[in-house]
Amino acid sequence: MTIGSVASSPAADAPRELGLLMCTALVVGNMIGSGIFLLPASLAAIGPISIVGWLLTSAGAIVLSIIFGRLSRLVTKTGGPYAYCEAGYGEFAGFIIAWGYWIALWTGNAGVAVAFAGYVGYLVPAVGQSPTLAMWVALAAIAALTLLNVRGVQQAGVVQVVTTALKLVPLLLIGVLGLFWIDPANFTPANLSGKSDLAAISAAAALTLWAYLGLESATVPSGSVRNPERTIARATILGVLIAAIVYIAVTTVAIGVVPPAQLGASTAPLADVARVLWGPTGGILVALGAVISTFGTLNGFTLLTGQVPYGAAKDSVFPAAMAELSRFGTPANALIFSNVLAGLLVVMNFSRGLVEAFNTIILLAVMSSLLPYALCSFAELMIRIRRGRALAGAQSAKVAILGALGFLYSGWAIHGAGSEIVFLGALLVLAGIPVHVCIQWRISRRHAETPAATIGRNSP
Repeated sequence: MTIGSVASSPAADAPRELGLLMCTALVVGNMIGSGIFLLPASLAAIGPISIVGWLLTSAGAIVLSIIFGRLSRLVTKTGGPYAYCEAGYGEFAGFIIAWGYWIALWTGNAGVAVAFAGYVGYLVPAVGQSPTLAMWVALAAIAALTLLNVRGVQQAGVVQVVTTALKLVPLLLIGVLGLFWIDPANFTPANLSGKSDLAAISAAAALTLWAYLGLESATVPSGSVRNPERTIARATILGVLIAAIVYIAVTTVAIGVVPPAQLGASTAPLADVARVLWGPTGGILVALGAVISTFGTLNGFTLLTGQVPYGAAKDSVFPAAMAELSRFGTPANALIFSNVLAGLLVVMNFSRGLVEAFNTIILLAVMSSLLPYALCSFAELMIRIRRGRALAGAQSAKVAILGALGFLYSGWAIHGAGSEIVFLGALLVLAGIPVHVCIQWRISRRHAETPAATIGRNSP
């Protein structure tokens, strides 16, 4: 899972080098990150009925991917959901989306760091047995990658390809070959949550949405995409379908191979699955792949925790300090401040245990991302209304129904996150309003003082 960056203007002069294959890879690579490596343990407490949650989340993600594909034809400005909501709802909505994205990024960074620590704990038992050591591993990963990004160090394209391969190969092997090791007895009872089936499915849907965050990735660099009107829509839908197949297959195998109690207590569930399938060597290889994958995902998240507030600050949407560059040409203030918050979130939640900390953090990240998704659901209608290009007849009904499905899905997923997470998420979003007011007040004062200063300089 990765969230796209905010930018202030379309890349009109940028070469259009991204085709269907690259855009699809961008979507798949950004979605398949840390989530699938730890989610089976989170879902084990809900039971096999969580697979229904995967199916419904996949359907909702496909609806959202269609919505984003249509929006990419209307708004070619780089920035994805930020650009769409600004065009559809105005400046304040643009701020709220940028704010929500930023929250999703640093909370997501904390979640990825926790997953990284879990698989390091599989390889180094001392870390796995000590919550304090695991916490320090997560914090060290955040700090190291923050410093690397401040200095402008970025992974080369070849390294990115290697880490992506190391991430996908074990998942595909587990999802396909693991089907022969499934024990049907592990699928009964289906609901282990102690809640109603609907409540259990809703909870599973909220957790699994974490794995689909980033489905809008192909919309963000639209200025660099060849034939964006067609390519982005096709790449987004195709990427979601590929990810859905991988997610559902891997989760089905994990639940079917490892007993629920053991799976739910695991800090490295897919390594435990691989150990059952192929012995200790298989477990170690999958754990290594997961460490590399989560570390690469954490690097991408860290990069974006600087880019999003930097881009928003350049638009005068975020505080000006976030737009200041270091001597390395990187948004150091934005990077450091964002990841200090990520570190604090890790510390606050690690007392609950690794899996519980992961659940809480990713639900908070999902909650912060669902607001942009909900607003984008009706953004096409709003953009057309504001531009005086409203559709008529069947086309209008199609857009309205699609928007309603996306909106209802987003609302249902928010409900599934639980009252505590919704409350915390709402507080974080509301905390942005005074920031917006302060920024606008400073801008208005600067504009008011400029003419006076000019007159003063020109007066005899």
